[in-house]
Amino acid sequence: MKTKIIFKSLVIVSLLFSSFVFAIGLGEAKDQGLVGEKDNGYLGLVIAKAETQSLVDDINAKRKEVYLKLAAKNGITLQQIEKLAAQKAYEKTSSGHYLWVSGKWTTK
Repeated sequence: MKTKIIFKSLVIVSLLFSSFVFAIGLGEAKDQGLVGEKDNGYLGLVIAKAETQSLVDDINAKRKEVYLKLAAKNGITLQQIEKLAAQKAYEKTSSGHYLWVSGKWTTK
């Protein structure tokens, strides 16, 4: 039951992040192969650029804030939330976008 609530919360959060706040910046960065989803629930730089680093830092800080709230609300650790978020992000990643797999970037 808790897992379903967490997954639903993560879906809502990811929709908010991708649809409203960072739709243009994040979408463009992913389309251009500059950033990708990492296995820790956060974004990573595929190609280092100053403006992209700022975007990644901002999104990751907001993700961590949400993850901490979800962890506290559900009585689980931050690491558990990060792992669940990474799984969800990997599932939702579009074909051609980057994922961090076995210590290196690969396209889905």
